[in-house]
Amino acid sequence: MTATTVLLIIVAALAALGLSFYQYLFRAKSRSKMHLFLAFLRTVTWFAVFLLLINPVITRKDLETVKTPLPILVDNSQSIKELGQDTLAKQLAERLASDKSLKDKYDVQQYTFAEGFESGKAPDFKGKQTHISLAADNLKQLYRNTTYPVVLLTDGNQTIGNDYVYSFTQNTSVYPLVVGDTATVLDLKVAQVNVNKYAFLKNKFPAEMFLQYNGNKTVNAVFSVMQGNSTLFKQNVQFSASKRAQAVQVLLDAEKVGVQTYSAVLTSAEPEKNRYNNTKNFAVEVIDQRSEVAIISAINHPDLGALKRSIETNQQRKVTVLKPNEVKSLQDYNVLILYQPNASFRTILEQNKNAGLNTFTITGLNTDFNLLNQNQDLLSFRMSTQKENYLTDFNSQFNLFALTDIGFAGFPPLENPFGTITVKGNANVLLNARVRNTATGAPLMVFSENGAKRSAMLLGENIWKWRMETHINTKTYEQFDIFMDKTIQFLASNTKRKSLVVNNESFYNSGEVISISAQAFNKNYEFEENARITIQLKNKQNNATKTYDFLKGSGEYKVNLDGLEAGQYSFTVKDAASNSTYAGNFEVLDFEIEKQFVNPDLPRLQQTAANTNGAVYYPDKVDELVKFLAQNDNYKAIQKEIIKKSPLIDWLWLLVILSVTLATEWFVRKYNGLL
Repeated sequence: MTATTVLLIIVAALAALGLSFYQYLFRAKSRSKMHLFLAFLRTVTWFAVFLLLINPVITRKDLETVKTPLPILVDNSQSIKELGQDTLAKQLAERLASDKSLKDKYDVQQYTFAEGFESGKAPDFKGKQTHISLAADNLKQLYRNTTYPVVLLTDGNQTIGNDYVYSFTQNTSVYPLVVGDTATVLDLKVAQVNVNKYAFLKNKFPAEMFLQYNGNKTVNAVFSVMQGNSTLFKQNVQFSASKRAQAVQVLLDAEKVGVQTYSAVLTSAEPEKNRYNNTKNFAVEVIDQRSEVAIISAINHPDLGALKRSIETNQQRKVTVLKPNEVKSLQDYNVLILYQPNASFRTILEQNKNAGLNTFTITGLNTDFNLLNQNQDLLSFRMSTQKENYLTDFNSQFNLFALTDIGFAGFPPLENPFGTITVKGNANVLLNARVRNTATGAPLMVFSENGAKRSAMLLGENIWKWRMETHINTKTYEQFDIFMDKTIQFLASNTKRKSLVVNNESFYNSGEVISISAQAFNKNYEFEENARITIQLKNKQNNATKTYDFLKGSGEYKVNLDGLEAGQYSFTVKDAASNSTYAGNFEVLDFEIEKQFVNPDLPRLQQTAANTNGAVYYPDKVDELVKFLAQNDNYKAIQKEIIKKSPLIDWLWLLVILSVTLATEWFVRKYNGLL
């Protein structure tokens, strides 16, 4: 307290005495014990009131000893158990955490880490991943601006996350306690498989396998790619002390639609401690993207052959050229190309109103434009019998799909009757018509999308000249063929917007995070903020089912299905509000990444220790580690002086005293008839 505050308290005490003396002794002219007692009570009351008004701040000093933190990080992943070190690791962790000399010097805290980071949990070595860098990041948050040592009890084999060698801060010294046999063990391993997730039916897809060898002698092995009991590929490989890794590239056939599972297998006659890592399963989803395209024309024209050749450069497309009276069923096709429709197309157009196939209409000098006006609402035609040659300009604002200008302005003109063409519907113009150097304002090629219905129109014949011009300019038909392929791809895709959209992979590796996301939309196709979405999961092997709830995230709902065993699963997602459902399948491949190791990663642990001025220790040297830490003078406890200031008005007892004195005074006066 300041001198002013002390002076005020003295004045308050004198004032309290003076007021009490005047009220009970001077005016009453009595010195009885009752009056003296009442004067005392009133003095205390006045003094308490004055103290509350002055509100002095009381300062208290405490001394606190702050020990240096000593985090003990225990690797809780499955690889410790696979190396047969789980019992030893528990004993080492208990030895360090319970040592009296360490507890006297440090604030010892034990943490476990695997795919996550936890405090105070006893290790069970069931973690599916090892994330050492996550443990380092958590220590940065827990012990900011503090210099401390870290005991890292691990095999050093990290499976996810950033490189932990550079994850620990500069004010931290890491002392790895290495568990596992560091002696070189002969081991063959399929380290990695690189393959695309998707392949097209009847195509070949590449797969790249990386094979590793740990040992000192020359070993002959056989690498195979298998599907079930069938061997699809086999190759002899040789490893030695100077040749410890090989890459094998394979081309596999996509013969069946759906998720196809394969096994990359590396075998030899040599005995191995760990054969689990000799096999690695991988999967590819084979997609049937074949589109059946019908070109219907009542006349013969070079455009028909050019269109067929161009479209069929994509092996997933099959083109059939038909006359209108040769079409038996529109259900056999995905896209219709109506080439210069005339009166003979009337039946085809009527049938397509029910079939709902997307159409690509090409007009020309033999087109019945009155028939088109009656059967489509995209463009309105008022045409004359006069022929006109139309050049084209590319519309850079076209945004229905990605398409670049392949030199349309320099292409030969297309022939079409002269007239007025008016856009009526929801049209997106790709090419605008031009007569010589004069823009007509009319479209030459236009696309439309209305819900699930898509259509395209090209207003002019002799497109075969465009294909030839492309070849003359570039010595290849590729640019024109890509342009035509994207046109057909747009028309072949007619996915309708759904009120429930679910995203999932076709296959997952066991031990990975298996995440499925969903989006729910209302009738206006706006994201539904309060949807209740559930998923029912069924194991196809044992028919066991389980239901999970989706949790709302940022713009989507998500569920994590961790801990699933290898096998095939089917699922049904349901939105309770709209009763929309979605059914799907996925497969969990048998791949435990924590079972891939036969030795601790000693070089990386040594590098981590060197980067942080620490040192590597082994289980038989744990006593030396304890002694070193206990006697290390770099880490000393710090004694801090803590000053606590508290206003007297916060002191509850002062209010209690004030209440007691006032109440006692009233009762005494009442009892003695002084009221």
